[in-house]
Order: sequence, then structure tokens, then C-alpha cells
Amino acid sequence: MIVFRDPAEVPDDFGRSAVAIGKFDGVHAGHRAVIARLREDAAATGARAVAVTFDRNPLSVLRPERCPENVVSTERKLELLGELGLDATLVLRFDAELANREAEDFVRTILVDALRIETILVGRDFRFGRGGAGTPELLRRLGADLGFTVDLVEDVLPTGSERRVSSSWIRELLAEGDVEKAQELLGRPVDVRGEVVHGLKRGRELGFPTANLSDAVDALVPADGVYAGWLMDHDTGIRHPAAVSVGTNPTFDDVPRRQVEAHVLDEAGLDLYGHDVTVQFTHRLRGMVAFEGIEKLKDQIAADVDAARELLSAGD
Repeated sequence: MIVFRDPAEVPDDFGRSAVAIGKFDGVHAGHRAVIARLREDAAATGARAVAVTFDRNPLSVLRPERCPENVVSTERKLELLGELGLDATLVLRFDAELANREAEDFVRTILVDALRIETILVGRDFRFGRGGAGTPELLRRLGADLGFTVDLVEDVLPTGSERRVSSSWIRELLAEGDVEKAQELLGRPVDVRGEVVHGLKRGRELGFPTANLSDAVDALVPADGVYAGWLMDHDTGIRHPAAVSVGTNPTFDDVPRRQVEAHVLDEAGLDLYGHDVTVQFTHRLRGMVAFEGIEKLKDQIAADVDAARELLSAGD
């Protein structure tokens, strides 16, 4: 997949495009359905399948006090989009200038002049341009003059639910630690990627050494607690079963920031320092609590490890 960071980067010979526009935060099941439809539309006309997205949540500029955390970083979003068979993604810098651009000018300069669109896919509640004046109806009127069609995409509803799949819902689920439901809405596992760094080595002292991830991870971390999951070591290509802790270690109360720590099951002496890893969360085992004494903590960790081993063995 080609990534353009500015409309001016799109070459003159790129060809006609079928385009979907959105934040695509999390690249969840709803987004995946849109991209699948986009690829069908593109194939029907021989056009390029192109996603248009933003380098940040527009609310960070328009209403920063209401802007939520991203489900995934921009680079992770591009990685996920790249797995869906798109020809290209155009990442627009969302700043005051773009926010104040009139809807018709956005269509003419970016969609028509740069991408030469044949079809655009949008949801019924899609809004764009200054003051949100751009609507599907405006796109249809402009399309009649400028030579493109508008394809309205319906919301994706999980089985048995009347609520549409959304990044907001996924954030709620992650805040509750419900990684299994979040995985259903994402259409992929809940995970975070980062570098293994040195910690306080308290897990090693307790008999359960952990790989501590750096603060710089590429996705929203689920709620404090203990999870069963997997650690994928990108340096070796090996996937390890793991019990994963998220939080500040309240028993000792000396960890200033939330940490993601993964204890690899049944692997003595494994050295992961400096490795690039992905930690995947498959099941929530319990919330994070403070224990009265080291022995009670060690007993609980042993029980967590047993529970994780059983769940991962059953699902592997």
C-alpha cells in the first residue's frame, strides 16, 4: 500500500480512485466492512482503492477538551489499513487550515483534482468541511457536476446488538477490561506493541519474571488488571503464552505510571530486553488489587499463571 502524506504527493498518472474517508481509529470491524465494499467498488470500475484519513483525531483541533485517546497510533492505523488490500492511503494533516476549508473546496481540490475519484463511500451521518457543512447530499450534488458517484454504507451491528460498531464503544470496553468483546468489535485481537525495557525486577524476585513494555506503545491499553494472552517476539518470530499484568503494582505502591508486564509461561531464563514485542490480551482474569503481604501476592500470581495456561491451552 502506498502512503501519501499530502495530496501533492499523488502522481499525475495514479489513475482514477474509489475513496472512503474516515478517522479509521482502531480499524475495527465496521471500518473493515467499508474497506471490503470499497475494494468491490474499485474492482467494478478498474479504479484504485484509496482510504483518506487524518494524522490525528479532528476533535484535538476542533474540541480538544472532548478529544478521546486514540485506539491506535497513526502509524499502527496505517499498518492495519495496509493489511486490507488497499492501493493507497492519503493521510491529511488535520490543522486549523483544513478544519476551515469549505466542503466544496475540499471535494474539488483533494478528492477530484488530486485523487480523481469515481466513487466515494460514506456513512449516512458523515460530515466534513468547515462547520461540518459537507453532507452526503452535498456530495451527490457535486458528484453530478464533477463526475463521481456516492455510495452510502450502512452501520455494522454485532450479532444480537442494536448498537453500531464504533471506536467509542471499543474505548468503553477497553476501559472496562472487556477484551473479549473488544476483540469482537475490532475483528482482531486486542494488543499493544512496544520495546521491552528494564523495570524494578520485582517479578523476578517473586519467582515470576516479566517483560516490561516501554511507555511508548502503539495502542490503547486495557483497564488495570491481570489477563491471559500472548507475547509475540518480533526479533525471533516466536509467540509465547503469557500472563499479563496492567497497572501500577498497588501491593508495593512504588510504580509511578501504568505498566504492561508479560510473564511468559514455562520459559525459564528467557531474555527479552530490547526486543520489539506485541502483547495480546485474550481473557481478563481479575482486577488489580493490593495484597496483604508477599506470600498472598505470590499465591495469587501462581493461580493467575495456572488460569492463563488453562485458557490459552484450550484456545490454542
